[in-house]
Amino acid sequence: MAVTEPAPAPPAAHEGILRRQSLRESAARTYARSLPIVPVRARGLTIEGADGRRYLDCLSGAGTLALGHNHPVVLEAIKKVLDSGAPLHVLDLATPVKDAFTTELFATLPQELAEDARIQFCGPAGTDAVEAALKLVRTATGRSGLLAFTGAYHGMTAGALDVSGGATDVRVSRLPFPQNYRCPYGVGGERGAELGARWTESLLDDPKSGVPTPAGMIVEPVQGEGGVNPAPDNWMRRMRGITADRGIPLIADEVQTGVGRTGAFWAVEHSGVVPDVMVLSKAIGGSLPLAVIVYRSELDAWQPGAHAGTFRGNQLAMAAGAATLAFVRENRLADRAATLGARMLGRLQGLATAHPCIGDVRGRGLMIGVELVDPDSAAPDAMVPPPAPELASAVQQQCLDRGLIVELGGRHSAVVRLLPPLTLTDEQAMAVLDRFADALAAAERSLHGSNGSRQSY
Repeated sequence: MAVTEPAPAPPAAHEGILRRQSLRESAARTYARSLPIVPVRARGLTIEGADGRRYLDCLSGAGTLALGHNHPVVLEAIKKVLDSGAPLHVLDLATPVKDAFTTELFATLPQELAEDARIQFCGPAGTDAVEAALKLVRTATGRSGLLAFTGAYHGMTAGALDVSGGATDVRVSRLPFPQNYRCPYGVGGERGAELGARWTESLLDDPKSGVPTPAGMIVEPVQGEGGVNPAPDNWMRRMRGITADRGIPLIADEVQTGVGRTGAFWAVEHSGVVPDVMVLSKAIGGSLPLAVIVYRSELDAWQPGAHAGTFRGNQLAMAAGAATLAFVRENRLADRAATLGARMLGRLQGLATAHPCIGDVRGRGLMIGVELVDPDSAAPDAMVPPPAPELASAVQQQCLDRGLIVELGGRHSAVVRLLPPLTLTDEQAMAVLDRFADALAAAERSLHGSNGSRQSY
């Protein structure tokens, strides 16, 4: 498919665009603050800005672009719908495009779920799918309370924020999410995860805990915004057992982890867990807005219109999504993500041996996080050094100066996150890591005094 390229912007035109954005858009804008670029072309891993600079994009639309920018199979799928004369807006009516998408999606789901699943098309963002999942389990169980985890991120609408890590004054019981590096129990590893599982059981079984049997538990198999913390497989199986034994629906939020990102098509497959509800968005739309939940049919207690939305029938997104799902499946890109991700993790761990400011390197597949710390400010009795958000911000800027787009996450925005497309080549992966290593060294130098003494991060 021929792509008509936009005319090059006049010299410094991008500066005017950025200035007008800062004057017109709300104070809530986020990515535009740390990534002051004006994209005009994109293909695969590469973005070209209006100023003519090229960038390697390891943000990928916050994990949305499984195949990178403007992949040919996605463009062809969109063009086919546009050329067919099919309606682009259909509410929740059945269409051939929707049927093809649903069929392809069900072919990728854990078999036990796919054999008895229902699907609800939601508003076009993952947060609305989270809202739908919470509403579903409350309707099905007749209960209202929820179990969620520290460090979680599930979206920006009211219910999704309630089950996210920064919530206050809500009817949600917060459970400790297992972490190796900053274990809430101070032990890490399998022992820390086991203690968290025992606490969950105690909370649910103690008649004086103040936590009645909830409507559901929602968990990310890998916490993304929370700092790229993978849930241990044994712990995930424990959560599945605990919830199943007590009749509590388990909701897996796979908005960012799905479609091969973690080295399995769905991140729950690493542990063999089959949840009762899966929340899906981002990559399932092939770069366009699309969000759904799939769930066991026994939970389907909704009345017609119980969860509605004008833009549930995004035909272009369904076509792009079906093409993306099929391409990832047929080309075994999840396996590729597992192999290449392990290689990148290994090199980053090697980099950590020469840079004490790298406290931890973690992730799964092509969902990678590097936690930056201030080793010289650690308290004598501290298990790990404190986070270094100022250094992380400097690294992000130095990466951008070198043509590499990365994002920050974690509790203190001290985790540099890499979310490259699954189509990343070996050569591109090495270029990403080379630029990151250079940026890290430059950021360290910028935060040291001219006499060589370290300034506080």
